[in-house]
Amino acid sequence: MMFRLTMAVAGKIRARALTGIVITGVLVAGAVTAEAQGKLGAGAPVTYKNRYEVYGGINFMNFQAGQALPKRMNMGGVEVLGTYWLTSRLGLGAEYRGEAGTTPVLANPYTTRPLVYMHMGLLGAEYRGPKNQYAAVNYHAFFGAAHGVFDNDTGNIPAQYNNVGLYTNRTKPIAALGGSIDLNRSKNWAIRLSPDLILEHFGTETREFFAISGGVVYRFGSK
Repeated sequence: MMFRLTMAVAGKIRARALTGIVITGVLVAGAVTAEAQGKLGAGAPVTYKNRYEVYGGINFMNFQAGQALPKRMNMGGVEVLGTYWLTSRLGLGAEYRGEAGTTPVLANPYTTRPLVYMHMGLLGAEYRGPKNQYAAVNYHAFFGAAHGVFDNDTGNIPAQYNNVGLYTNRTKPIAALGGSIDLNRSKNWAIRLSPDLILEHFGTETREFFAISGGVVYRFGSK
């Protein structure tokens, strides 16, 4: 009992120490970046007075291609987002995401990792949070529909063996809740990193997945 208690305490100490190291690393990296930016600076003042904004990047998303499948899959693709800024803080966004990847399936003699892909169209709101000359933090909530194609590699499987655990082709609701950080390269250009919590309802229940994208932002137009 004493040994178990000691191990538990040690585990908590290690976890707290690791958390402290991560936080310290983030703070140090931020300080170094701020110092470097302070010396170099952007080419022109970044005012965020643009009316329009376009973002394009590559996307990674975790997913499960069938409710009964024991393992998840990884999908990769593209993300394109257009934003119309109503004010300096509030904007309306419309985006497309296209993803594809191979997935594990239930045991069968015909296929092991078929290709599936998905098209998503979403609309929503963006809120610009803390910002300065060098960076800006944005928050967003997008809602829309996703069309999944799950029989791309299973069309030649005999009907009696076609139950490999995949969803049938369908269009279902989907949401992307998250934020982004823009690192400014100039008044008009920025590099963006954007993580998301994905909510989908392809099966009989809502499931949660993780997505992240990285790419380039172009700002233009004036209010």
